[in-house]
Amino acid sequence: MKFFDKINEIRRKISEVENNIYSGKQDYLEIYERNLQLEQEIAERTHELNVANRRMLTLQHIWEMMNSAKPLINVLETIVNSIQGELGYLHCTIMRKLLDENNLPYLSVVAEAKDATIDRANKILNRSIQSRKLAYTEGSIFDETIITRKIIQSKDIAATLKAIMPEIEQEKVDEILSDKEVKSIITIPLYSRDTAFGVFCVFSSREELAQAETDFLSMFAGQIEMAITIADLFEAVKQQAVTDGLTGLYNRRYFEEYLAKEVTRSKRSGQPFSIIGIDLDFLKQINDKYGHAFGDIAIKAVADVLKSNARSIDTAARMGGEEFNIILPGISSEGAMTAAERIRKTIEEKPLDTIGHVTASIGVATFLEHSDNIEEVLELTDQAMYESKRNGRNRVTMAKNVSETSWQEIAVNTFTDILSKHNMPIPQELSDDLCRKLKENQSQKDVLYTVADILTLTYNPLHEKGVIKSKLLTAVSLAKRFDLPKEEIDKLKIAILLYDIGNLMLPKEILQKATPLTAEEIDHIKEHPLIAAKEILQPISYIQDIIPIIEHHHENWDGSGYPANIKHEEIPLTSQIILIVDSYFALTEQRPYRNKLSPKDALIEIKKDSGKKWNETLVNEFITLIEHDLN
Repeated sequence: MKFFDKINEIRRKISEVENNIYSGKQDYLEIYERNLQLEQEIAERTHELNVANRRMLTLQHIWEMMNSAKPLINVLETIVNSIQGELGYLHCTIMRKLLDENNLPYLSVVAEAKDATIDRANKILNRSIQSRKLAYTEGSIFDETIITRKIIQSKDIAATLKAIMPEIEQEKVDEILSDKEVKSIITIPLYSRDTAFGVFCVFSSREELAQAETDFLSMFAGQIEMAITIADLFEAVKQQAVTDGLTGLYNRRYFEEYLAKEVTRSKRSGQPFSIIGIDLDFLKQINDKYGHAFGDIAIKAVADVLKSNARSIDTAARMGGEEFNIILPGISSEGAMTAAERIRKTIEEKPLDTIGHVTASIGVATFLEHSDNIEEVLELTDQAMYESKRNGRNRVTMAKNVSETSWQEIAVNTFTDILSKHNMPIPQELSDDLCRKLKENQSQKDVLYTVADILTLTYNPLHEKGVIKSKLLTAVSLAKRFDLPKEEIDKLKIAILLYDIGNLMLPKEILQKATPLTAEEIDHIKEHPLIAAKEILQPISYIQDIIPIIEHHHENWDGSGYPANIKHEEIPLTSQIILIVDSYFALTEQRPYRNKLSPKDALIEIKKDSGKKWNETLVNEFITLIEHDLN
């Protein structure tokens, strides 16, 4: 019995060992299978991390591009190439939704990846897709993507291609589809500041779109939208720097920059270009009658006409106030007159709320025809524009050649400009009356003397009528003794009429004071050349070469004058002529603080300052001239 008991005990122990071995085997199998599962999960997570890392690098690349100074098109091209190269898509493209001249939508490729897929398609079509005006078909995947603002995947490649290129033959579609790599097309909507920009389109080798991929494409599209928005904002800021806020036209700064480029182009090509100057009629009356809001309406109406009538290569700008200029590249004076008349008529016919209708006075000048000096062309344009105003407004006037434009016309234009803007402290009725005299009087020279005399009387009641004319004739006679050319003498004539206009801005109590002036009052008086030059005359473009004559007409030969304390030949001869003529006539006129001198006594006083206030040669010639007239 003991023997069998031992056998059973051994069998029991063997069974326990077997059970333990089996149990251990199961544990080992479970551990092995778990290890295999963990290894697979690690591989999957590693792959996901690699994909995520590539996506993060792509997004980082986009951020770097967006923070660079590169144009939007370069940023978008880098983006589509990045997502394709780093994320394994067969082709990527960004299409923008635009409107044609009939306000109908179409698609245009603004950026596409460079790859074998697009190269093959372009070769089959015999023309690049990027150069095509693509159809925008209602109900297509592109339309649905933009409307629903959702990512959409389609496996129907043929329908997608036909939606944007309905004109291509079926055989070419079939040839493109013979490439079996493309399994689906994914479209992602793009918006900028809640406005549809277009579609981001991805050609994929996968038939299914995983949620993680959808999430990433959404994030990626958000970065593209941000790049577009940043570019739009940058462009908006850039536009604000060169455009007029009220009208949306270019401003003076941009006009001058563009004009310089156009002059260079014109000289290189030998092609003329024309400038149309436009001045809205009666803006002040509109402001006074209806309010400045309606004045702005009138200004914007003119701007709208310019926008609708301009070619794509024309440049229209608001120069300030009610004045506009247009550059017409490649257009002769004849063509510019036709364009200007069309603009004038359109402005006149445009109905405006409350105001009714407005008109404009227009001038035309052509570079290389009227002059090859752009400053002269601008002056001639302004002169022609004011000629239209003087002749009744609401008309177009062709500029005269420089040699044909008289000094009287320039002076009349200048007085008209100054008076019509009402920027001097004289009664409006007087300004309007003088403007009317300038327009209606056929003898321009006589009316100029009259206007100058009347303006002088407003600050100097002791002024004698006819003195302005005498000053001008005396100054011209003296200038001829120095053989000054006609152009300089004409400038001198205009300067004689305008040099004291700065006195209009000074207090009358100082100008008409009977007792000696204080040092402070004398300093105030000394400001009038600068007031005339800078505040009143500087805005008038066509008399810029007159301003230095007026600015320096109180400079003394020995440097003791004002405002710049220049001396000798630094002083324009024409300025010295004005000073000696003005001094002589001042001495022979009654003043509140002294009696007038006889001509001979005045000459004695003039001679005392020879070599101090005036060049000795100038004094000698002047005395000879006056003594000759007295005899």
